[in-house]
Amino acid sequence: MIALLLALGSSLAYGCADFLGGLGARKAHVLRTVMIAAPASLTVELLLWPFLGASFEPATLAWGTASGVASAAAFALLYKTLAIGPMNVLSPVTALVSAMLPVGVGLVQGEHLGWAGLVGLPLALAAVMLVSAANGAKGVRPSRTALLLAFGAGTAIALQLIFLHQAPSGSGVAPLVIGRAVSSAVTLTAAGMMYRKLGSDKPAYAISAAAGVLDSVANLLFLFAARSGDLAVVAVITALYPAGTVLLARSVLAERIHRRQLIGLGTAAVAVSLLALT
Repeated sequence: MIALLLALGSSLAYGCADFLGGLGARKAHVLRTVMIAAPASLTVELLLWPFLGASFEPATLAWGTASGVASAAAFALLYKTLAIGPMNVLSPVTALVSAMLPVGVGLVQGEHLGWAGLVGLPLALAAVMLVSAANGAKGVRPSRTALLLAFGAGTAIALQLIFLHQAPSGSGVAPLVIGRAVSSAVTLTAAGMMYRKLGSDKPAYAISAAAGVLDSVANLLFLFAARSGDLAVVAVITALYPAGTVLLARSVLAERIHRRQLIGLGTAAVAVSLLALT
């Protein structure tokens, strides 16, 4: 139950962070947004270090670095994807992709599910698919480029979560600190190399920073959830984050929520209830 609650909290934080990140990336080049979001995330993790502890073992350094590279790619691809839009279709596509890989890794590593998990897990995946259902004739369909970016973002997110899960359980927040430091360095290096292509538009500083802070909170909650529960279950619950993005897009951007997406949200609630019994 603790792992489930942590995963739900992670899902909510990811959904809000993605919405803000996508919104911020509409104001300026995506790298300008990530240049603010990534350091903001690192600041949060450094502030938490004295309270949650950190152990920088070689394995932690390796997995943390790997997660940082994946995180930098996820930041840029996801925010660019959501900036293109529509958010209420593309966000769930990334979620579906980001859920499948960790589920496969968890099952391969020998995780076993009871009857509730065997029913709830595919039901949760179905919920993600329903929430990502294509819009009707009056809706805006995503472009092929946007869909490719969404698949790339989902893969990067999945790899980041898998790498964080592989870090030693007694390492505290060290994997997050290392990962965010690496992702910040990668982002700033890329921005420096592409400086002339970034344009002169200034990013939405407050929105971008808030996205980074929420992403950091989401990562932390996921890490604790994965350490206290099965990766297969935690990853799928976390992948329900588009619910938050979709609802915010509806409230702030007036994007339509379609019937199948509403059914998907209801299905997600049933799936979470079943997974709580595992």
